[in-house]
Amino acid sequence: MEIINTIGRRKTSVARIYMKPGNGEITVNDRTIEVYFPFDLHQIVVKQPLTLVGVDGSYDIKINVDGGGITGQAEAARMAISRALCEFDAEHRSALKKEGFLTRDPRMVERKKSGRKKARKKFQFSKR
Repeated sequence: MEIINTIGRRKTSVARIYMKPGNGEITVNDRTIEVYFPFDLHQIVVKQPLTLVGVDGSYDIKINVDGGGITGQAEAARMAISRALCEFDAEHRSALKKEGFLTRDPRMVERKKSGRKKARKKFQFSKR
């Protein structure tokens, strides 16, 4: 039995997944997807690539996520699952790429600069 290992990133979140043929069990950090992502929207985001190519419920997926917020983690997992599906079957690539699931989102929080309140906000200017 073949186990595919891929990585997905978004903002500061990193998701490492282990995917193998099975009956559709998805675990995130040793918890079920319903417990780790209580909001339906995040569960849908994670399962998007599987429903898009029509293989929902045919792979067991173990996800390890770290860093960032809950939405970033869900989208990092989506990217990792998309990459794994491409490794299982190269024909899925065009459909997943068209939806943008294989594109890394590089936007991160800009660092705070010294002598300023935030990254770009300056102190109030007083003429007199």
